[in-house]
Amino acid sequence: MAVKRIRSDMDVVTAAKKRIINAFSNGVIVYMSFSGGKDSLCLAELVYELITSGKIDASLLVVIFVDEEAIFPCIEETVKAWQRKFLLVGARFWWLCLEVRHFNCFNQLTADESFICWDRTKSDVWIRRPPACAIRTHPALRPREDTYQMFLPRATRDGIMISGVRASESVQRLQYMAALNMGAKGITGNRQIYPIYDWKTNDVWLFLKDTGVEIPDIYMYMWQAGIGKGQLRVSQFFSSDTASCLVRMNEYYPDLMERVIRREPNAYLAALYWDSEMFGRSTKNRKALEGKDDRDYKAELIDMIIKHPSDYFHTDHQKHVAERYRRVLIKVDGMARPRDYRKMYEALIAGDPKLRTLRAIYQDVACSYAEYSRRFRKGGANG
Repeated sequence: MAVKRIRSDMDVVTAAKKRIINAFSNGVIVYMSFSGGKDSLCLAELVYELITSGKIDASLLVVIFVDEEAIFPCIEETVKAWQRKFLLVGARFWWLCLEVRHFNCFNQLTADESFICWDRTKSDVWIRRPPACAIRTHPALRPREDTYQMFLPRATRDGIMISGVRASESVQRLQYMAALNMGAKGITGNRQIYPIYDWKTNDVWLFLKDTGVEIPDIYMYMWQAGIGKGQLRVSQFFSSDTASCLVRMNEYYPDLMERVIRREPNAYLAALYWDSEMFGRSTKNRKALEGKDDRDYKAELIDMIIKHPSDYFHTDHQKHVAERYRRVLIKVDGMARPRDYRKMYEALIAGDPKLRTLRAIYQDVACSYAEYSRRFRKGGANG
């Protein structure tokens, strides 16, 4: 789907504030998703400024923090600080410690691909204890079955949901947000509003600097460890985005890895293979050790997902992901480049539970081929 961008004479901060004011003007409850990460900090600061300036009603606000148990200590402290701020101005704050499912990238070697946050059967090895204010159950929750993406729409159906999701974070988010206004329902029909959807990463960091918002230490630690600006994402430890940096964060949180392995024994894989295909890494050190890469990734993909899929994929979810990759492999035959086949191969090895990488690869192949066709029609591939 083509995405049309329209320039505006309004800066992104002003536009975000207008969207927030519009959300509160409906007179219904406004639920704000808050994670303690950089994007949600921007949204929280905007909402807090509007409350303290009297432009929106704090009594309509419910801040929701889904505590996934496996989080960095500085994230917990950041959330506590913002909890105090919002409670003091009259908003409500839900600190949810619920038994929800979360994909566990370490469990690809077993039949269990889900991590149950705050699993009652494993309370003796929880990575941390829930705070005293935590909400441990909810009428809309199906314990141990729901993911929080399934649970939250039911829990917030009586109001509007706002969150700090940004289109520039990924191709998938851009496509999703571009499609929101295409139907009769539009962005308000599904009760989801994204006030900072058009912010770039630089907008986020500049806003946090200009407003003096204190950011969690983990971002500085990740930067010091050599993680690029575009990869400074903080999420639950067992997601593929964060798992590979766990080992390097042990320098800053000495007992962290020990607690993580006690909770999830397979997490030792991060210590052994963080710079490998398992976690989608490709550092200079890895390239030097592996030498020249002359593998035929298309042939390896065909062997994996067409000829002998049963040798590689064993769980229902793995088989589902492999089938989606098979369809795309057939669809892009003749258009994909060697690097595209390599990306597909490494994504399958690392795990692509939500198929985000697959969608990004398909988008990249389609756009590249369309550009090649355009140039070819104008007088040759190099014209």
